[in-house]
Amino acid sequence: MEITCTRCHQTIQADNCYCPACGLPQLLYAAEGTPGQPPPERWSEPVRDASTVDWKQAMRAAVALAVPAGLLCSLFSPVSIFGLIWMSVAAAWAVALYMRSQRPAWITIGAGARIGLVTGLLGGWMAAAATGMTLFAMRFWLHQGKTLDNTWQTIITDQVSRQWESAGVDAQSIAIYKAWLLSPEGRAGSMLGAILLLVAALVFFAVGGGALGARFQARTRRPEV
Repeated sequence: MEITCTRCHQTIQADNCYCPACGLPQLLYAAEGTPGQPPPERWSEPVRDASTVDWKQAMRAAVALAVPAGLLCSLFSPVSIFGLIWMSVAAAWAVALYMRSQRPAWITIGAGARIGLVTGLLGGWMAAAATGMTLFAMRFWLHQGKTLDNTWQTIITDQVSRQWESAGVDAQSIAIYKAWLLSPEGRAGSMLGAILLLVAALVFFAVGGGALGARFQARTRRPEV
């Protein structure tokens, strides 16, 4: 015997407690005239709210994937050009790992986005820490400070100055901006701003990846009864 889900109108087997498409619990009604009859055994366990997150399990999945994703997304990673993609995939994967430990295996998009947010924050922090430690090692341990300074000066002198000139900025303002950017404070502030921008982008894409992961899981996973 088959019934229809009241939420998504998908066909459900009569012995299923949950809709295999959206996870909505399916209610059973006992026949009248049977007083004292206990409820079906399958309803003896409490129904888990799909919008809540078991953060103990979620943090395990998030940490396991955020750490390597953050390292891949650092500014000096050889594959950092794909950083936003790495973080989105890591967040979606974290949701998939989290779902393996849940019974029944269903989750809302909002809960997936929250898991993605945590994954993005952890991954962004790891990317920022890896970038800062790489800069510190290059300048003080590998003694490449002069190379870094020359590279920064070339970027400001050749590329940034041309962009400002083409935008119609007057020469006096360009000289002031160049002097500040070439100062130690300007270099530090510019790098800090670039790192913060990277973290914000990683968090944004991780939230999206977590939401998409939850949406994908809702379509592919069937609640276990």
